[in-house]
Amino acid sequence: MELTVAQKLEALLNLQSIDSELDEIKKLRGDLPDEVRDLEDEVIGFETRISKFKKEVDALDAEINGYRLNKKDAEKLIQKYKDQQMNVRNNREYDAISKELELQELEIQLADKRIKEADFKIRNKNVEIADVESAMNGRKKDLEAKRKELDVLVAESQEEEKGLIASRDKAATNIEERLINAYYRIRGNAGNGLAVVMVRRGACGGCFNIVPPQRQADIKDKKKIIVCEHCGRILADVDAIEISRK
Repeated sequence: MELTVAQKLEALLNLQSIDSELDEIKKLRGDLPDEVRDLEDEVIGFETRISKFKKEVDALDAEINGYRLNKKDAEKLIQKYKDQQMNVRNNREYDAISKELELQELEIQLADKRIKEADFKIRNKNVEIADVESAMNGRKKDLEAKRKELDVLVAESQEEEKGLIASRDKAATNIEERLINAYYRIRGNAGNGLAVVMVRRGACGGCFNIVPPQRQADIKDKKKIIVCEHCGRILADVDAIEISRK
């Protein structure tokens, strides 16, 4: 059954009333939900950095193991060439083996240098990890305290909030999709969350700009849905006090 304009306005006003009550509950929680989310994001950021640093340390450890293996291979070759050097037949063979020995000694020196460099990087990374972990633990303590504070506030109004949400969902089903979409769009753009307002003392209840008398009469008649020409909010009715004065 098609609702009259008056019924549509009444339904919208009812929906606005419920949403305003939910807004008040959220206001009591203040910035806590945002603070909790920010701290959660910060902790995740710290965990990501620590994970990245640990992967870098693992890569450096792998490099060190590789250099140590190269060093062992070079030491084996040195022993091999020294044994061969004892059985050379001429100076040319002796010189060739001596060059190989020099190359393997250089390989060992290079491996030692690379191991020292990697060890230095690992120490620095471990310092960075410790610093980030310290900062993260501080943020985790802050997060735990904020969560407890928020849980207390949520628990105090949880049942009321559930009831209001159920009422809002039920109220929304009685309003056509076009109007609901307009309502949420206006509500999203309004700083105070008011999409449907009354005309009070001759002014829009949302932006407080004056509404002309003739327009007030049209609003009161409820023959069509009228919006404030200044802020775009839906003007559902005119305060009875204002009407009685006229």
